[in-house]
Amino acid sequence: MTRFRLGLVVGKFSPLHLGHELVIAHALACCEQVLVLGYSEPVLAGCDRARRERWLQRRFPQVLNIQLDDEDVQRRCQARGLPFQPMPGNAAADAQQQAYLAWLLTAPLDLRPDAMFASEAYLQPCAAVLSQALGHAVAPVSVDPARSARPISATRIRADVHAHREWLHPQVYRDFVQRVVLLGGESTGKTMLAQALAERHETRWVPEYGRERWLACGGELALQDLLDIGRIQVEREDEAAGHANRLLFCDTSPLTTLGYAGWMFGAQPSALQALAGRRYALTVLCEPDIAFEQDGTRQPAGFRLQQQAWYEARLAEQSGPWLRASGSVAQRLQQVDAALASLA
Repeated sequence: MTRFRLGLVVGKFSPLHLGHELVIAHALACCEQVLVLGYSEPVLAGCDRARRERWLQRRFPQVLNIQLDDEDVQRRCQARGLPFQPMPGNAAADAQQQAYLAWLLTAPLDLRPDAMFASEAYLQPCAAVLSQALGHAVAPVSVDPARSARPISATRIRADVHAHREWLHPQVYRDFVQRVVLLGGESTGKTMLAQALAERHETRWVPEYGRERWLACGGELALQDLLDIGRIQVEREDEAAGHANRLLFCDTSPLTTLGYAGWMFGAQPSALQALAGRRYALTVLCEPDIAFEQDGTRQPAGFRLQQQAWYEARLAEQSGPWLRASGSVAQRLQQVDAALASLA
């Protein structure tokens, strides 16, 4: 197999899908280093520069990952004392796109690939333009041009990300899943409601890891255990989101763990505060209007009112949408579904 010094894969990556991943993987097999260069004008919904950068970092941490927008290009030009050129629109002619790519590589980026990898028909003419601009041959390497291995396009995926989620790696798809967190004092029906919501919406829910850790430790937790609980709760949430269906229901969040750090140890560790600052598409505060059930792991019944007041104060400080869920499970389902409909 021919080995190249620097391979180039360029695209919008909006979103990064398995077809893109096939091309990048092929380039990695053929090159000492691979530059994955992405930009889009305008930015396409749900696919901003930070997200594209994050997807590629998750999936291909070994590549040279450069995701651009006009602001970033302008900063690079200023650093080099170069005149700035705005990005052409996504609908601009191929010749304009190719000229801009050649300028990016020779001016603000100063990177000189000797091979270009793609599935699209523009590969050959674009490699010819780059060869002339860079002053050396840029080999065009076509990967699955018939799209037989990965019969998908980003345009089709963007039309309905969830219907085509099988073409996205879970580490990419998870960023399109709306996460709903259920909070509330002990024995306020969070777990029951999370399970019921997941069943209704044919998706997944994330159990409370704190209870699992409490049982594993025989009911004796140290502050470090709470830090671990917050971190592992987030890890499990992220893992579940990649395999969910549009929505993910989370039985508590690190905000709960932060509360227990204060109640148990009088501490608010900065690492736990950072985790507790996570934002959700919707927060559901389960009301304490159901009978308290002491299962041997809970504080006395009066404690949940203290917890409830603390959650209310925290939610009043945040800007995200939240609601109170009360009544029977069926009534709570209706209340949450009404709130979800308003988010759509």
